[in-house]
Amino acid sequence: MMMRKLAMLLLVGMTAGGLLGCENDAGPAEETGKNIDDAMEEAGESIKEVGDSIQEEAERD
Repeated sequence: MMMRKLAMLLLVGMTAGGLLGCENDAGPAEETGKNIDDAMEEAGESIKEVGDSIQEEAERD
C-alpha cells in the first residue's frame, strides 16, 4: 500500500514538473505564422477600403 502511494506521488510530481517546464514563448514558426496572419489582415482591410472607395465613386456618377 505504501509503495502504491509513493508511486502515485511520484507520478503526480512528474506531471506537475512537466507542466511547469513548458515555456510560453512562441517559437520561430509561431512568430512567422503570426506575422503572416497580421499581413493578411492588413491586406484584407486595404482591399476593403479600396472597394468602398470604388463604390462611393460609382454612386456619385
